[in-house]
Amino acid sequence: MNITSFVFYCFIVTFTPGPTNIVILSTVHNSGTKKAMEYTYGATIAFACLLAISSVLNTILATLIPKILMVMQVVGSFYMLYLAYQVYKMDSSKPTVNQTGTFMSGFLTQFLNPKVVLFTITVIPTYIMPYYVSVSAVTVGVIVVTVIGFLAFITWVLFGAIFKNFLQKHKKIVNVLMALFLVYAAIMVWV
Repeated sequence: MNITSFVFYCFIVTFTPGPTNIVILSTVHNSGTKKAMEYTYGATIAFACLLAISSVLNTILATLIPKILMVMQVVGSFYMLYLAYQVYKMDSSKPTVNQTGTFMSGFLTQFLNPKVVLFTITVIPTYIMPYYVSVSAVTVGVIVVTVIGFLAFITWVLFGAIFKNFLQKHKKIVNVLMALFLVYAAIMVWV
């Protein structure tokens, strides 16, 4: 097993901007670190569930991937556009209940994110299963990838916390940019 390639693949996919990381940054900006952590926990648990499901059902999914990916692309794109709308319409002058920063929205964003689904379908079968087939080895692989994903989310929370004052000073512009990034992510699913 090429550990360097495995680690690079995990870090690049989890640390690069995607819908989950953008919503984390937006949640820190609009609702604070505590709310962003709630979202992060939901995203991390969904990430771990996807990895576990992928590991267990990889053989069965291999024959159904094209159909599953198409459904996930459609659902995921609409969900990302919904999140973009929610981020865009946030009114910074009124205290509101932020529906995008909940545990459940973090969970759903991960579960419906085609980038994450593709990653979880490929990472364990590509880097772990060809070399280790025991349940314990695959479980360790799932745990390692989940920890890397959690570290990526925490990095985005810290980034948002460090730059919170700057982000709040330019709140409307930041919300528009975050919404545009989510729209871009929804479009890139189809490219």
